[in-house]
Amino acid sequence: MSTKSYSTILLMTATVLAGMLSPMQSAVNGELGDVLKDGNASAVISFASGLVVMFFIIIAKKQTRQQFAAIPSLIKQRKIPLWNWLAGLCGAMVVFSEGASASALGIATFQTALISALLLSGLLCDRFGIGIDEKKPFTIFRVLGAVFAVVATLFVVSPQWHSSSAIYLAILPFLAGLLAGWQPAGNSKVAQATGSMMVSITWNFIVGFTVLTIALVVRMALGHITLELPDVWWMYLGGPLGLMSIALMAILVRGLGLLMLGVASTAGQLLGSVLIDLLLPSLGNTVYLVTIIGTLFALVGAIITTIPEFRDAKAAKATKIAGV
Repeated sequence: MSTKSYSTILLMTATVLAGMLSPMQSAVNGELGDVLKDGNASAVISFASGLVVMFFIIIAKKQTRQQFAAIPSLIKQRKIPLWNWLAGLCGAMVVFSEGASASALGIATFQTALISALLLSGLLCDRFGIGIDEKKPFTIFRVLGAVFAVVATLFVVSPQWHSSSAIYLAILPFLAGLLAGWQPAGNSKVAQATGSMMVSITWNFIVGFTVLTIALVVRMALGHITLELPDVWWMYLGGPLGLMSIALMAILVRGLGLLMLGVASTAGQLLGSVLIDLLLPSLGNTVYLVTIIGTLFALVGAIITTIPEFRDAKAAKATKIAGV
């Protein structure tokens, strides 16, 4: 086996492990939401902890400070469509759904519903050219991958069909996944406009934090909620875990490319979800056989959707070599 092959295996393994950070974040935010009895409050705390970390990263360099300070004028100039600046709302929906439903559903069920919706959303965004320069038509592989994603969601939710509340809760991560499908496109446009992905991520956190905080303050003013913050330190790590995942993916994509990164990170998310539910019975989540089958269906769906891109990349590489 060549050195390059060993390198690819190591990078794939690292990506699988990095992918496990996502279910860890869901578990942390889910437990925080369970303790607070409020997904909105849990999401605000998660965004706040991540925003604190990003604040110190941004102010550390003069260039990023200037890039961030230029955001108001960039918005006013309409350099990019306004909706790109609101992509953080999608992240807010994901984190809110974690606090509201991850603990009750189980991490494996939550992540499978989220990932499945992301696959379906990606199919639709590509087809209608949302956030990309060139539309990608429906193909048998793309449609089949989306079908696997929907079946995966039905599988993982099936043990709780008797509970209408569980069905309603499962809709949250699925809806969040559908909305989050176009979030990377918005973040990318903001990064291009500002000249910094770190500034884009920070702006993302600010938008999500602002909307969630306004909603929480209004609810507290109306007497709908009272808060008593937990004294367990790890419940405040949701935001930093999310940032760590983003940073690692940004590093690993250079060695693997988007195609292999997507498959490996999805595998990590699903594997990590099942392991968390199995190894931490204190969370009160049960892993059924259909849960495992559902996660496998979601992984197969993710792999199937990448087949056309893999073929295109291989053909382009062969053409380039022939041209040389």
